[in-house]
Amino acid sequence: MPTFMQEEQSSDTNGSPDLPATAAPGRADFLSVRKFDFFYGKKQALFDVSMDIPERQVTAFIGPSGCGKSTLLRNFNRMNELIDGVSHRGEITLLGRSVFDPAIEVIALRRSVGIVFQKSNPFPKSIYENVIYGLRIAGRKNKGELGEEVCDRLHESALGLSGGQMQRLCIARAIANRPKVLLMDEPCSALDPIATAKVEELIHQLKQDFTIVIVTHNMQQATRCSDRTAFFYLGKLVEYDTTQKLFSNPSERQTEDYITGRFG
Repeated sequence: MPTFMQEEQSSDTNGSPDLPATAAPGRADFLSVRKFDFFYGKKQALFDVSMDIPERQVTAFIGPSGCGKSTLLRNFNRMNELIDGVSHRGEITLLGRSVFDPAIEVIALRRSVGIVFQKSNPFPKSIYENVIYGLRIAGRKNKGELGEEVCDRLHESALGLSGGQMQRLCIARAIANRPKVLLMDEPCSALDPIATAKVEELIHQLKQDFTIVIVTHNMQQATRCSDRTAFFYLGKLVEYDTTQKLFSNPSERQTEDYITGRFG
């Protein structure tokens, strides 16, 4: 069975996997959503969502709880399929290929579209073992994927880290396989301001190599971190624009009401 995006390049001479080849640097429709509806059983959670997420930029999803932000995010790597009774209409493509293509191996898709969750979930192993776990599953032996973030305490238990350190470890683990897209579902919601600032600094560094989509309830974080922002309300995409434009001069009254605190 073919794996996802078979144009993926092989490892270089040092054993470090290259970023998969893309059609062009800075592709505007790197990740594309078209007329997408999503259902939990008979309850519709997303309505006719269409948007293009550009390559190697940070795109933020904002909106009140229950508006569909995380639901859409988890469709990008088909995590929602772990829930019984879900269904969808419409299309999501990565580099022009449907993520729902029956020929795609879901595990391979999730290697290409990594995710970091709201609650950090390190394995009960050493820091080193946490980061190289994914490489071992993928059959890689390279140990050069460890960045400075985790190199000072490699053989200590990951469970002994602070909350912020655990979350940065989970980010390091997520990018060890060099995914095309990194999804972040409220990664800083349980962190203090200092730990949040470190994660945001890391996001700025990572967007040089990865396309990042982040769900956040913190609108200040969206303004600090993202290049583009999408505002969702009751399962609908209300407005999607550059972050500067959306927060300084939104096109929709509903967006203005939300970002100025009139509701939400």
